[in-house]
Amino acid sequence: MDSKACSSLALAGAVGLVGGLIGTAIGKWLFPSPSTAASVQRIHSNAIWEEKVSYCRVMRVGSTIAVTGTAPVDSTGSKTHAPGDAHAQTIRCLELIQQNLAKVKLDDPQRESIVIIRTRMFVTDISRWTEYGAAHGKWFRLHPPTTSMIEIKRLIDPEMMIEIEADAVVVTH
Repeated sequence: MDSKACSSLALAGAVGLVGGLIGTAIGKWLFPSPSTAASVQRIHSNAIWEEKVSYCRVMRVGSTIAVTGTAPVDSTGSKTHAPGDAHAQTIRCLELIQQNLAKVKLDDPQRESIVIIRTRMFVTDISRWTEYGAAHGKWFRLHPPTTSMIEIKRLIDPEMMIEIEADAVVVTH
């Protein structure tokens, strides 16, 4: 066998091996066993993009909770809240995160609570960081999480100026 044939065979073997590993991993991650699925909680909202993109608003696995990127939508879920107002949009995102975290089922609500440990703010105009930061600071004044503020080119709706992700944990008192 010449070196070109050996290289092709090695590449095909590597692709097959990687494909098999990815397939196995995806099968375990996307399609958990019934016993694992019972410990996963998904919460959906009325955002128009959830069904189109196939995601949930909040996901709890064990004591870890992830909140997907939360945009400043109005109560209908179809329009942007307070176009042009960075402070109001930030507060709206945080209100929506709080509303959805309140839907997370706790095993013992008398002894457990949810603590936001990290936020990520994706903003379309970093020069307005003080407005986003003031709203975030007002919201988390007593219990600040870790955070990042990252400028991005744009969000799904041009009137949206910010989107916030949050990570939280369930803690026992």
